[in-house]
Amino acid sequence: MHLWFETALLPEGWAANVRLGIADGRISSIDTAPPQAGDERHAIAIPGLCNVHSHAFQRGMAGLAEGRGRPGDDFWQWRDVMYRFLERLDPDDIATIAALAYAEMLESGFTRVGEFHYLHNDIDGHRYADPAETAGSIVAAAGESGIGLTLLPVFYAHGDFGGAPATEGQHRFMSDVDGFARLFEASRAKLPEDANIGIAPHSLRAVTPEELVAILPLAGDGPIHIHASEQVREVEACVAWSGQRPVDWLLDHAPVNSCWCVVHATHVTDPESDGLSRSGAVVGLCPSTEANLGDGIFPAARHEGAFGIGTDSNILIDAAGELRSIEYVQRLHHRRRMLVPRLFHRALDGGARALGQASGLRIGGPADIFSLDACHPALAARERDMLLDSWIFATRADAIDCVWRGGRKYVEGGRHMHRADIAGRYRRTLAKILT
Repeated sequence: MHLWFETALLPEGWAANVRLGIADGRISSIDTAPPQAGDERHAIAIPGLCNVHSHAFQRGMAGLAEGRGRPGDDFWQWRDVMYRFLERLDPDDIATIAALAYAEMLESGFTRVGEFHYLHNDIDGHRYADPAETAGSIVAAAGESGIGLTLLPVFYAHGDFGGAPATEGQHRFMSDVDGFARLFEASRAKLPEDANIGIAPHSLRAVTPEELVAILPLAGDGPIHIHASEQVREVEACVAWSGQRPVDWLLDHAPVNSCWCVVHATHVTDPESDGLSRSGAVVGLCPSTEANLGDGIFPAARHEGAFGIGTDSNILIDAAGELRSIEYVQRLHHRRRMLVPRLFHRALDGGARALGQASGLRIGGPADIFSLDACHPALAARERDMLLDSWIFATRADAIDCVWRGGRKYVEGGRHMHRADIAGRYRRTLAKILT
């Protein structure tokens, strides 16, 4: 099959009259030529983005932790609400909620998700007979929605720094090293051909140095993701435990390199930011969630290294909104404009690296594409990067027309083709869970 576009963003820049040949889910040819009979024709082609950090099940609790009048509310109070919500979820519920989240990601321009998956155990805390039971739920949801999947099974063994015991709300997450190895292999066995897998030591709160060393070989050359420096209290506790801030500790004690994604890094110092840049690690920025939780602001304006974007708690799934928020919070903080150069391009490249993928529309790469509606008023008379800027800063969710993942169209007219079925099942599931 062939897709033809009036203009397309290629790795070398914008090109006109782009004809993409697609075979077996990948781009087999790229030509600049007039359309031919049988080509599907569209206006503006943009490579799909990677969502580097998602907890899909949390889409079901969006809006449930926004009650007013709770003095001192912060991340830790939100976490208590999350723990109560997850106590009600069975594997089918997880699959249903994740399917809606993934459909919404596709509608917003994400074509692959890094699922930081830690909800492993049964409601009573015991392992399922199949240790990858809930990983199977994630795989099923990705298959139903069509999104590309990078599965990141989470290793979570402790409740706080220094190997502290888990709290009651964390029993669905817990593993030991041997159990995690079995979970990892069982999860990998469930993946379809176009999915990949990495590992996610949850955080230095949840993993001891010895356990980190023990599990890293499981990743091979795949992605390694970890939460770090998301909240002030976390940084203070890490200093009390180790004498170092979380990112400093990782840079000094772990083999941080371009396979790593350090998620949030909200409270890094300038030397820590520079160290991450030198290491090649990607910073996983989730500005909507970081704002929702009151975490803080990553210093994106001065950071010279790689970053990707994620939707984390999935409070509101909007790829353009995440990009817009990165720039806007910097403008508010510095009281200046135009502070994060090459915003889309850096998120595209950093996101792909974080999930172990090739970046952009290239021969041999996945046919993961979204098209913008050239008739949208906000895109009138725009060209080249002005199209990106207008999409990010001047449109709502209605500017994306179609989305292809692996060469197959899943979104048309801005709507996921299976949205009605997915959303209907989601509504019934939430009614069961919350009533």
